[in-house]
Amino acid sequence: MGNHIVSDHNNKKMPLGDDGHAWKAKTADVKDHYDFKKVLGMGAFSEVFLAEEKKTKRLVAIKCIQKKALKGKENSIENEVAVLQKIKHPNIVSLEDLFESKSHRYLVMQLVSGGELFDRIIAKGFYTEKDASKLIQQVLDAVKYLHDIGIIHRDLKPENLLYYSMDEDSKIMISDFGLSKIEEVDNMMSTACGTPGYVAPEVLAQIPYSKTVDCWSIGVISYILLCGYPPFYDESDANLFAQIIKAQYEFDSPYWDDISDSAKDFIVHLMEKDPNKRYTCEQALQHPWIAGDTALDRNIHESISAQIKKNFAKLKWKQAFNATAVIRHMKQLQLGTSTEGPGPNPSQAHLLLPHENAEHCEGGCSQSAGGDADPMSNCA
Repeated sequence: MGNHIVSDHNNKKMPLGDDGHAWKAKTADVKDHYDFKKVLGMGAFSEVFLAEEKKTKRLVAIKCIQKKALKGKENSIENEVAVLQKIKHPNIVSLEDLFESKSHRYLVMQLVSGGELFDRIIAKGFYTEKDASKLIQQVLDAVKYLHDIGIIHRDLKPENLLYYSMDEDSKIMISDFGLSKIEEVDNMMSTACGTPGYVAPEVLAQIPYSKTVDCWSIGVISYILLCGYPPFYDESDANLFAQIIKAQYEFDSPYWDDISDSAKDFIVHLMEKDPNKRYTCEQALQHPWIAGDTALDRNIHESISAQIKKNFAKLKWKQAFNATAVIRHMKQLQLGTSTEGPGPNPSQAHLLLPHENAEHCEGGCSQSAGGDADPMSNCA
């Protein structure tokens, strides 16, 4: 493993303080504490390793970030660490330790080994609305916790939802806080952040937004979990963005014929165009589809898995869109003055800003075995 880990025996172990300043002194070598086992994922400037804590024999994931890759972007990793330091929730991947050497920064993360959401659904032989409801309840609980402590995730999507273990009844975990933001009092955000298809209308419309953007994303995820395809799709990015801004989506037949009216009502309240009318996490948790018994037990696995395979082939749904690329590309297409004209194929969207899109290994140590690079955000 020496080819991957640079050790200068002058590493500093960092205390997890509450002041948001992550990288402080206390001399230690990361290899004195952890044995590096194998690579879990790779980005252009960072790698995620499976490692074993020497003292406890506990397995963790360690995200190793090259300092030279952070030149001019130090605030991005500092923001991610500041967010992770504030978080302690059973459904959120936790940051457990921090190290620093002359050449690298190391984020020791809780190991999540149960696999990705879509893979597990496809592997199941039986899947119902009730399964989807229980999953979304866990996501809502975790995101409500984030909102209550002033954190907005800003990039909720299926590939950031991971199972904690391979157990049949494993809990779901939220990962990847690379685009997250600590909410400031009386300061609405306006930076275009997230992944097209999951971002709220107000984000693409370039108007100030708040934590309700996460609730919209949960609505999109809920929609996909019940039909296997996204609510918004177009070969033209301009048309895709226009659909989202207008909140134009349907419950198409025959895919939604066997889905309960309660489930549709739940989605409608989350995918509400007006953020002031959109359900909060707290309201969503009280909806009968989550808190009651309206989620159906009918097996919808065959239809859902077929649609997921068709619409979310790995090469497509693993593509990440740089946060700034969204708004730049949108301006190039002059969205708002015209919704016509060709746009790049969504499967090629990551090519728009290739240099920026290769700056960050999976944020928050999402530990994907595929190791696809996730964007480092310039979000403010």
